[in-house]
Amino acid sequence: MPKKPDSVMLKPENDNRKQRLASALRQRILTMEIAPGAVIDEVELAGEFGLSRPPIRELMRQMAGEGYIDLEANRPARATAMSYHALRDFYLVAPMIYIATTKLAAEHARPEAIARLRAIQDQFRAAIKAGDLNARIFANDAFHLEIGRMARNVYLMPSLRRLLIDHARIARTFYRDDFSDGGQLATAADQHDQIIDAIARRDPETAGGIVQAHMEISRRDMAAYAVPEGMELPPGF
Repeated sequence: MPKKPDSVMLKPENDNRKQRLASALRQRILTMEIAPGAVIDEVELAGEFGLSRPPIRELMRQMAGEGYIDLEANRPARATAMSYHALRDFYLVAPMIYIATTKLAAEHARPEAIARLRAIQDQFRAAIKAGDLNARIFANDAFHLEIGRMARNVYLMPSLRRLLIDHARIARTFYRDDFSDGGQLATAADQHDQIIDAIARRDPETAGGIVQAHMEISRRDMAAYAVPEGMELPPGF
C-alpha cells in the first residue's frame, strides 16, 4: 500500500523545526536570555517554532541529559540552576576535567579533528576582533567541546558538557569586558593556539599545562569582577 505523500514530506520539515528549536534553546540558556532556574514555556515554544508538544517534550528530555534543563515529575521544565555552590564546584572540578580531556585529545586526535579545532579557533579570534561577547562564548564552548570529542572518553564527556554550560553562563555574568580586553583575551586566544599545537604534536603534558593556565585566567577574571576596584584579592585568588 503506497504511503501518503504528506507522511513523507512533513517529517523532514518537523525535524528541521526541532533542530532550530534545539539550537535556539541552547543559545538562550548559554547567554542567560533564559535565566538559570527559569521555567521554559512549552506552549510558547510550540507556537514560536510550529511544533506540537510531543517533539518539544522529547527535546526537553534530550537537553536534560546534556545538562541544559532540569526535569522533575509533575513540574515544568526549567533551565538548569546556577548557585554560589555551583560556582565553587565549577572552579574546583573544571580544571581536572579540562586537563583530562585535553591530554586524552593529544593522545587520540586525528588530523581532520585538529583541522576542525583550528577552524573553531578562527571563529574565536574573529569574535574577539568584532567585540562580540556572545559569539566569543559560543566559539569557546565549541572549542572545548571539540577537544572533548577528540578525547573519545564516554565517562568524561557528560561532565565536560555540563561544565561548558556553566562556563558560558559564568562568562556572560561575571566577566568584565574592560578587564578581559586588557591583554587577557589576547592571552586566552594565544593559549588556544598553543593547545592546538600541543595536541597536533601529541604532547599531552604540555597541552594539560596550558589548559591549567587557561583556566587561571577565567578564575581571576571572575574574581576581578567580584572584588571592587582598589581592593586586593584575598589569598588564593
